[in-house]
Amino acid sequence: MGQKVTNKEYFKIVLVLGALCTISPFSIDMYLPAFPAMSKDLGTSIANIQLSLTAYLVGIAIGQLFYGPLLDKFGRKKPLYVGLGIYVIASIGCAFTDSVNTLIIMRFLQAVGGCAGMVAAQAMVRDIFPITKTAQVLALLTLVIAVSPMIAPTLGGFLTAYYEWHWVFIVLALLTIIIWMAVIWVLPDGANPDKMVSLRPKQVWKNYILVMQNRQFLVYMLAGGLAGAAPFAYIAGSADVFMNIYGLSETQYGWIFAVLAFAMIGSTQLNHLLLRRFSSQQIINFSLHYQVAVGLALVFGIYFQWLDVGSLLVLMFIFLTAHGLNGPNTAALSMAPFSRNAGSASAILGSIRMAFGGLASAGVSFFHDGTSLPMVSGMAACALAGFIVLKMDQNITGTISKIYKKEAVAS
Repeated sequence: MGQKVTNKEYFKIVLVLGALCTISPFSIDMYLPAFPAMSKDLGTSIANIQLSLTAYLVGIAIGQLFYGPLLDKFGRKKPLYVGLGIYVIASIGCAFTDSVNTLIIMRFLQAVGGCAGMVAAQAMVRDIFPITKTAQVLALLTLVIAVSPMIAPTLGGFLTAYYEWHWVFIVLALLTIIIWMAVIWVLPDGANPDKMVSLRPKQVWKNYILVMQNRQFLVYMLAGGLAGAAPFAYIAGSADVFMNIYGLSETQYGWIFAVLAFAMIGSTQLNHLLLRRFSSQQIINFSLHYQVAVGLALVFGIYFQWLDVGSLLVLMFIFLTAHGLNGPNTAALSMAPFSRNAGSASAILGSIRMAFGGLASAGVSFFHDGTSLPMVSGMAACALAGFIVLKMDQNITGTISKIYKKEAVAS
């Protein structure tokens, strides 16, 4: 599958698909500098505010499973419009909440709506572009996504410092309305609605089981999902680590977040170049090796108090470069076997990734001890788990090149 797209259309489509994928990163990152202000205003602890982040990740994990069959049944755009509408309403609810419990509920609903963009974007990449280009397109989407942590915390810190944290959610609602309009005007429809797809729970479950039985999908979904949960451990603990432990301001934290986000941006661009000479499997194998090594260095460095804030940032920068290499390549290899069930495959892929991210986030909150150790331990554990899964099933890599050759001839 794949459509002929001009260079001008290519740029616009990738930009809008990337914007859809940034809804959740902005929702996660933009309010991080507001954690101390929110805990004070709502009369609760930082740990409880962190639970609103966990609720968002759980909402994404659950919501994506519903959008998969809806995107296959009704086409890509109608379910997407509904999801974006839910997101906007929930964002306004977050802005005007007066309790942490209501905030947690609204964040869950916000995630259920916003995750439609993530699922639809990945499925439409498979619809619009030939499989030989999907890794490159996904790398570009990762680049667009990676820019959001450079902008979101800085913007959130500015809004919190000069206005108040409520404006973070109002701005999120306004940005999503703009993206909604771009979807209407720019994006092609993607795959046609498939009336043969059943929405009965039993049949939906059978479709998911069918997708999960694909060995290639399962291996790279698990390896990418586990390793990809590492940034969520970092996100969950970073506000407390840098602002409470190291005493940095909201603005300084926003700049540090931006610098660390650049690690993913640079590696995404490097990935785009590496794909011309190396296969996705080779890139994943290399990046997971060095990510595990750096993760262990972080754990031992914090445990033995060898690291100050500067050396901590350097190691975290190196660690996060692997995310820009792992993410697009594991996603491309996971989605490669599917065309008809691309929506369901995309839903499972995104759901599992966010479920792992939610567990990593909750783990950092649960083991909170006033040090950096829960954050860096969570990061290292995620990378190690992804590495182990990949090493447990290396035989699959021999079949992937055949799939690529077959798809290249068909397209």
